[in-house]
Amino acid sequence: MRYFTQRRARIEIIPMIDIMLFLLVFFVMFSLRMIPASGHVTKLPASSSATQIPMPKLLVELESSGRLFVEGKRITYAQLTALLKQRDAEKTAVTLAGTESVSLQEVLHAIDAVKAGGATQIALAARKTTF
Repeated sequence: MRYFTQRRARIEIIPMIDIMLFLLVFFVMFSLRMIPASGHVTKLPASSSATQIPMPKLLVELESSGRLFVEGKRITYAQLTALLKQRDAEKTAVTLAGTESVSLQEVLHAIDAVKAGGATQIALAARKTTF
């Protein structure tokens, strides 16, 4: 009569822990994609014709003081040119992002450095507004 004895139910907690860990990792990775590359640029210039572009292969951030940041590291214009020459520059999409107070001259210096490195795909980052 062993078949008719009641067995106590067990709650398996290990699969639940696996699922919760997976969800935690998923939401952490998703939230990291929402954060800008290095956080230096605070307020992009506005444009009514701004369009969504794919994620850049190289993001160059410009500050109004003339400093450049690539992948969170401060570099000079000559180092930017050398960095692009090391990579396959023709297939590297470069996006220039700067604050509203960056002068046009600084943007042109950055474009010259990128072109000297051999890159041909250059984009300017802006936020979309309606005028």
